[in-house]
Amino acid sequence: MSFRPLVIVAAFAAGMALAIWAPGVTTSLRPNAGAKTETDRTDSKPKVASDGKALVPMDEERIRLAQIDQSKVGPGTIARRLSVPGAIVPDADRVAHVSAKLAGAVAELRKSIGDDVTKGEILGALESREVADAKSEYLAAKLSDELQQDLAERDRSAWEKRAIPEQQYIKSRNAAAQTAMRFDIARQKLMALGVEQSEIAEIPQASPGMLRLQNVHAPISGRVVERKVELGTAVGRDNLETELFVIVDLSRVWVELSVSSSDLPSVREGQDVSISTRADQAGTARINFVSPLLDKETRTARVVAALDNPDRTWRPGSFVTAAIAIEQRQAAVVVPAGAIQTVDGRKAVFVRTADGFEKRDVVLGQRDGNVIEIVSGLSAGETVAASNTFSLKAELFKPADED
Repeated sequence: MSFRPLVIVAAFAAGMALAIWAPGVTTSLRPNAGAKTETDRTDSKPKVASDGKALVPMDEERIRLAQIDQSKVGPGTIARRLSVPGAIVPDADRVAHVSAKLAGAVAELRKSIGDDVTKGEILGALESREVADAKSEYLAAKLSDELQQDLAERDRSAWEKRAIPEQQYIKSRNAAAQTAMRFDIARQKLMALGVEQSEIAEIPQASPGMLRLQNVHAPISGRVVERKVELGTAVGRDNLETELFVIVDLSRVWVELSVSSSDLPSVREGQDVSISTRADQAGTARINFVSPLLDKETRTARVVAALDNPDRTWRPGSFVTAAIAIEQRQAAVVVPAGAIQTVDGRKAVFVRTADGFEKRDVVLGQRDGNVIEIVSGLSAGETVAASNTFSLKAELFKPADED
């Protein structure tokens, strides 16, 4: 005969006796077993003041220590946006390719990759027989013109005194006009070779060795991103390297977007575009070009937006996400997205009061990036907690004996 059933019956009878004669023992064991008491359920409710408002008492020092930012709410613009991929590229109007306009060799280099330059600054110098011939021709034309102008002036004075015949004065005047024309042609030739007007004026005083040198100037302000020659490099014609430097001004860049043909009717020039990256970098650009042509394969159109870049933080080649505002309207009250919390299944914000923060249930409207429209529950001019609001939510449910 097995004794196991008898043991089970005896244990059950002992448990029933303990429950009848010592009920407090089993009750005291319940919290240790993980069951919530009535007190626990009461402490999980928000703290409510006598007027029925849920409050979080907090002075300025505690707000500062909790790193809670505050924001005064008011009206704002809410937009419906079209999200498209894009890439940062240099502004085509702010890229300069500095090329040699004559045949020669690199005699001097003053700038290298990464150097900042200003418009008109000397980047280097070329040594060229072509520019030496052009400068010599200019000097000869200048001297010939000066002499002929003096002769023409002398003949004019003599003719007015009837000392010479008029035919001689006319001949002298025509010769002066021809030398003036040749002098101007020589000057224009130097300018076509890249010699600045100020340098042309200094040619008569320059040393003979400087006549064969031509300075290379920066056409725009910016940064040298490429230098394609070294000292002594032959440049110019006959399949030689002609490009010397590439300068880019990144104070403004372009954002190239690809917009599908179905979304294209909602996109137009002049629209604002919110630009963002995965690294939480954000900015605002404006569309300045919408291509009338579609790509044959992708059926998308090229859209270009201009983006100010004073700190040079937007780097060409970076991929971005662009949100094009295709429909905008004014909302009476908007708040930062970080101000919204979910309390007891309802959306709420924490409004600043004299003693701390009051939990206020709100009805949300449309979201636009980092701002959210408040349809009801909040008035313009009130101040709300804009960041670290989760700590306020936690404080709201903290048991009273832990305050």
